[in-house]
Amino acid sequence: MSAELTWGAPVTYADLQRMPDDGHRRELIDGQLLVTPSPIPLHQLCVARIYDRLAAAAPDDTVVLFAPLDWKISDLSVVEPDVLVTHPDDVDGAYLSDTPLLVVEVLSPSTRLTDLGSKRMLYERSGVGDYWIVDPAVPRLTALRLEEDTYREVDTVDGHHEHRATTPFTVRIRPSDLVATSP
Repeated sequence: MSAELTWGAPVTYADLQRMPDDGHRRELIDGQLLVTPSPIPLHQLCVARIYDRLAAAAPDDTVVLFAPLDWKISDLSVVEPDVLVTHPDDVDGAYLSDTPLLVVEVLSPSTRLTDLGSKRMLYERSGVGDYWIVDPAVPRLTALRLEEDTYREVDTVDGHHEHRATTPFTVRIRPSDLVATSP
């Protein structure tokens, strides 16, 4: 199946649904289509470890999810955060519609600019309370918190230093643990 789109016209959620499922991640930000290749193994290892730590610490009134899944912000903005925390009542439909409490993006060569730029701005204006950016190459975790409609950096930790989150729940994470290939 192929999608025929008019050059320059905004891409919509309906357009996105007609595109082939070929292993590429397709996201929309303000009607602009972003296509990225399948993630590299280190990215996926990091995502899995973040998910494990968050899921183990999550209280019953939250749920931790990971891509691929759509968060439909609007008909023109649909993203697939690497990991997110939301409320259990938002998982019954074809996509998430509520604003997540926490979004985590793991940087990779193909997503770095988007994760640090347009996605950060989208999450900020959509009201995501906490946004973590993990760089597995360092390894580093940067935690941003939304205050008065603007993200403020609340913590940056490298290597074996520990990030101690209190929102949306209490959890401790060391960036070096996210990329370790042996126990």
